[in-house]
Amino acid sequence: MPYYSEKLLDHFRNPRNFGEMKDPDGVGRAGNVVCGDVLELYIKVKDNVITNASFMTFGCAAALGTSSILTEMIKGKTIEEALEISNQTVAEQAGGLPPQKIHCSVLAEEGLKAAIDDYKKRQVEKVKK
Repeated sequence: MPYYSEKLLDHFRNPRNFGEMKDPDGVGRAGNVVCGDVLELYIKVKDNVITNASFMTFGCAAALGTSSILTEMIKGKTIEEALEISNQTVAEQAGGLPPQKIHCSVLAEEGLKAAIDDYKKRQVEKVKK
């Protein structure tokens, strides 16, 4: 089996949705202190549906690739559906990951949950105003 799947390599070489988002509805940050990978995930939400997602990742090919794959996975999903996405789901969508790179799919899951948490906090703040 190759080290990385063709799908993961394609997302690494041609990342989808890469870049900082202007006026996001939620921002999630996650990092891995062991390897130094860092993810910043941005989401736009309308009527409880993630309408857009983008990311900035500093890290290895697997970190960049899984971040790109994640943004494609969550577009069009409700907040509840997105919260069901696990690191295992991300790894499966990436065509599998070597054991030493599983932390990259964990980074994606943690970034997603943090972005949704931030979105929910912002919604509470809007109601308070």
